Amino acid sequence: MDLNQIVDLTTYPIGNSAFRAACRKTYEDHGILVMPQFVTQPAIEAIQAEGRENEDKVFASTAKHTVYLSPQDPDFAANHPRNRLVLSSKGCITDDLMPQQSALRSLYNAPEFREFLCEVLGETALYEYADPLSSINLHFAKTGQELGWHFDNSSFAITLMVQPPERGGQFEYVNAVRDADAGEMNYEAVAGILDGRTKVEQLNAQAGTLVFFRGRNSMHRVAPNEGDRTRMLAVLAYNAEPGVSLSEAARMTFYGRTG
Repeated sequence: MDLNQIVDLTTYPIGNSAFRAACRKTYEDHGILVMPQFVTQPAIEAIQAEGRENEDKVFASTAKHTVYLSPQDPDFAANHPRNRLVLSSKGCITDDLMPQQSALRSLYNAPEFREFLCEVLGETALYEYADPLSSINLHFAKTGQELGWHFDNSSFAITLMVQPPERGGQFEYVNAVRDADAGEMNYEAVAGILDGRTKVEQLNAQAGTLVFFRGRNSMHRVAPNEGDRTRMLAVLAYNAEPGVSLSEAARMTFYGRTG
């Protein structure tokens, strides 16, 4: 499938320098860039069909974890924001199980799309993961499943809403909560979010919506799916350096296997 069959290039002229600059400013100013109906209806329907056809290959997992995605620290109390546990339950189809002819793969590999990402993210180049599992993931959330509050380890995330749920399943976030590079974890703000005292932003993305998100310092979650329809979200993962693999421990945690 050609890029012009996958992306609405009339609404989103991703090769245009002025458009790229405007997108970059929005992303830098707000930590998030939302592009509704970025992927065309025929392409998103084809991706939905692939998800349904391959759902038997999903690796499902349920785990408790800290907001910081690191083991609990014995220097802090169990109920301290550093150590409080949240629940994540989801399913995932890994890159090696995605059809070779998938529009997701065509989009991920398209040079013009990757150049657009570089411009918006301020990167000189972007590379796929060296391991066979991590570059393209299709995430599934059935009724009651959720992604608990957390910070990402990576500096940016690119996601595509493939199939929204009937109810619930909204993306919730609070921008610029911590400064990881400076070692400022902002436990007080984290506690406010976990306790429900802090106003959070919400995004109910429709099918075909592309989202850039700066998740390393912004705390975020996916609320529980409250409907019968499975939520499907594609994660397009890149690295700023070539030859990077997700660690074997992380692959076992996320995918149940290393290759």
